[in-house]
Amino acid sequence: MQNVLIQRRLLIGVTAGILATPPLVAIALRGKQLFQFDDNLTVPDEKIAALLNGEQLVPPQPLPPEVFQTQEVQQVRPEIKDASRDWNLLDPDFRTRLLLVYKIMREQYGYEMALLEGYRSPARQDMLSHMGGAKVTNAAAYQSYHQYGLAADNAFLRDGKLVISEKDPWAMKGYELYGQTAEQVGLVWGGRWKLMDLGHVEYHKPGFVLGRDKPTVKVQ
Repeated sequence: MQNVLIQRRLLIGVTAGILATPPLVAIALRGKQLFQFDDNLTVPDEKIAALLNGEQLVPPQPLPPEVFQTQEVQQVRPEIKDASRDWNLLDPDFRTRLLLVYKIMREQYGYEMALLEGYRSPARQDMLSHMGGAKVTNAAAYQSYHQYGLAADNAFLRDGKLVISEKDPWAMKGYELYGQTAEQVGLVWGGRWKLMDLGHVEYHKPGFVLGRDKPTVKVQ
């Protein structure tokens, strides 16, 4: 009888261990990078040199408003229809680097990109930070590089339509390439953050201190 009880206890213990394994594995993997970066991926030297030499890169033509009002876009980023996409409100150094990212993504990888939001007013920043549900941002006014023209949210264009969904394998590959390219030209990519923001990049401009320095962009 005692042997039977021991065997039952062993069986219960083994079963419990098996059932506990998947959650433990999930916990162990939580927080790891979503993307596997290729450290050997390099941007051609002449393009980096062009950036440093101040190549005159021209922003893409503005997209029609309806591009930002499709059902897919509204499901993912409903607030984006009212965002500023004025390239002239971006810091010149940041704008040059971001345009170089666009050029490399198009010419080297075949991805057309689109600006979702660049400069963001303090009032809009506060509004977004207080949105319910899936928040766009946790940063209040002047706590975001958007207020200084040093940040932008971007997405991909495919067949004339914005592709933002993280369920699209083509877009996810694009985000990986986009993040690597952005970092190679000196930008910070939101895909590295704990709360990932895959389309976001910002420029930590030398000498600039967030929250201390005044915005160079006219507040709207």
